Amino acid sequence: MTTAITGSARTSHRTDHRRARRGALPLAVVALIGAGAAGVLALWWSDTNAVVGPAGWLTGAGRITGLLAGYACAVLLALMARVPLLDHTVGTDRLARWHALGGRWTVSLILAHTLLIIWGYALASHTDVVSQTSSLVLSYPDLLKGTVGFLLFVATGILSARAARRRMSYETWHYLHFATYLAVFLAFGHQLSNGADFVANRSAQLAWYALFLGVAALLAWYRFAVPVRRGLRHRMRVTAVVPEAPGVVSVHLTGEHLDELGARPGQFLRWRFLAPGLWWTASPYSLSAPAHPRQLRITVKSAGGHSAALARLAPGTRVWAEGPYGSFTASRRTAPRVLLLAGGVGITPLRALFETLPGEVTLIYRARRADDLALRAEIDAIAAQRRAVVHYVVDEPAGWASPLTARTLSALVPGLAAHDVYVCGPPAMTRAATGALREAGVPARRIHHESFAF
Repeated sequence: MTTAITGSARTSHRTDHRRARRGALPLAVVALIGAGAAGVLALWWSDTNAVVGPAGWLTGAGRITGLLAGYACAVLLALMARVPLLDHTVGTDRLARWHALGGRWTVSLILAHTLLIIWGYALASHTDVVSQTSSLVLSYPDLLKGTVGFLLFVATGILSARAARRRMSYETWHYLHFATYLAVFLAFGHQLSNGADFVANRSAQLAWYALFLGVAALLAWYRFAVPVRRGLRHRMRVTAVVPEAPGVVSVHLTGEHLDELGARPGQFLRWRFLAPGLWWTASPYSLSAPAHPRQLRITVKSAGGHSAALARLAPGTRVWAEGPYGSFTASRRTAPRVLLLAGGVGITPLRALFETLPGEVTLIYRARRADDLALRAEIDAIAAQRRAVVHYVVDEPAGWASPLTARTLSALVPGLAAHDVYVCGPPAMTRAATGALREAGVPARRIHHESFAF
């Protein structure tokens, strides 16, 4: 049996207003990025009196792509600066998707800029492309550094391709991305010393400095200063590591002033365990229970070297945490009834939401085998306390399997189309669930998921 709890009309009005603001912010961010790009094009336009002949057209296109590439570098870094306002409203996964899409465009613009400028200059000086390339790199100020930055950008783009990503660990890919900081630094100087739009334009130079120094300040504060400050402030330590299922453990932590983190059910933090082999990387893991002023808990499945090593953590190990991050929280809710759809270790944020979300909540928890259903005793206790419905679905033995289709989901959850649905699981399961839910009549705006693929 389930029970539904609805708020007052005043509460509903306030909630609708917050949702409207939250929905408008991503559009405002996109509009701001677009306005900046328009400003960059206006800079080229104001400094260009005429474009004459093939060399002029090629060089002009090279200038435009170079300006847009430089601006895009600043935008890419700002999107991943982990600014709380953006992270909690736009969402970490959406920012990551924008970053990935923008990265592909940026590398394309950099390649186009390089080829167009070389070709245009070669035509203007009546020389071949190879000689012109050598002349540019060796004779123009800061272009040798810019060339190194160009090569770093191209290498990062290749390593970020999906086929390459599958062959390396998250930690390796994450640290290779730090090369982009060096690439931006190396390329920045050549743009100001060689760019026709900057050389004699002091206002443009100051605006460019302000843009990049502002982004650098965001990165320095939110990605470095804040984690260090919080590590010293909260003094977190591991208190216990508890097995939950084959290859799955819960890491219990304690600390000081943890309520100041403001962590909400459904959110994650990036955890840096100060133990041999682990201190050099911070990996994202969701809270698997509501935050307590003195206690936090994450539940992790062994899926690589870092996650597997957590099972061997010793009590007392110091921990630094960055966050909380993500908008996979109760604030996304728009309907009185909610379905939580978990796959494997994707149960971790949904277990915290299952305990705290008001109203009528149904949980579907899918796993390969019954033994893989982590936190089952806790889930059953929560379900009994709040009179909620839980469906456990396992693939083995085969007779118990239930396909992830619109028909099976609708049979398990009456009135499915009127629910908000939170989905968390492996990417393939999330894609299948999203398709099945849309086929069952659930509007896209009511399907909420967040990916750690960044």
